[in-house]
Amino acid sequence: MGKVIAAGVTVAALTAAGYILFGPDGKKNRRKINSWAVKMKGDIIEKFEQVKELTEPIYHSIVDEVAKKYEERKEVSQEELREFVNDMKQQWKEMARDAKKATEKSVRK
Repeated sequence: MGKVIAAGVTVAALTAAGYILFGPDGKKNRRKINSWAVKMKGDIIEKFEQVKELTEPIYHSIVDEVAKKYEERKEVSQEELREFVNDMKQQWKEMARDAKKATEKSVRK
């Protein structure tokens, strides 16, 4: 059971990264992505891998926690950061749905 949960968390983390870069708005996201945003996404994904179960409240708290680290950086405008955090939070439902489908497929196999 622990392996299934770990697989689900990993799938969720990869789904999050993939969705942001290759989802419906992926082309737009890749164009406007900054180096700080790439680093922040990496930090978020690392936090995803540390939790046993990724739920919406946990997802939001991870995004907020990592965002706090980036608030003080000079290369990050507060407006860009706020927009990025809002985009990340709005993508939860689609990521969760995609992760659930992927987990169901791996459990069947």
